[in-house]
Amino acid sequence: MEVSFKQVHKKVLATVEQEAKSRTVRAANVIKKASNKILSNSGGRSGRVYRKPATITATYTASAPGEPPALRTGTLRRSWRPLPYAEMVGTDRVFTPGIRTDVVYAPYLQDGTTKMAARPFEDKVKQEAWPDVVQIYGQPYLK
Repeated sequence: MEVSFKQVHKKVLATVEQEAKSRTVRAANVIKKASNKILSNSGGRSGRVYRKPATITATYTASAPGEPPALRTGTLRRSWRPLPYAEMVGTDRVFTPGIRTDVVYAPYLQDGTTKMAARPFEDKVKQEAWPDVVQIYGQPYLK
């Protein structure tokens, strides 16, 4: 005679994996929300003041070196997409939340170039999102 929990084990693992996927998607959305906040002009910028193209009196304030990029067209801010990622590491399945953009100048703003100082935003987005991401993964499993 044999007593086995194989079926129960498979169901529990499937349920836990689905919960991990769900939390990873929620965490990725939290990171995107944080990027929207950091890449807004609500924090104010202290760089140079420029006249907006095709206007007579409208101006905007650029970011100074070391500040997150100022919002002018909104292309960078709109371009971020949640990127919940799952991969196998050895025998473990690892779920990683994140965001990504296809805007080609994002790395230049983050790291700077030989002609422009960096406007780093990545660490600020992580700091903004961290408490909510920890809270999402720290919730007890209720099902």
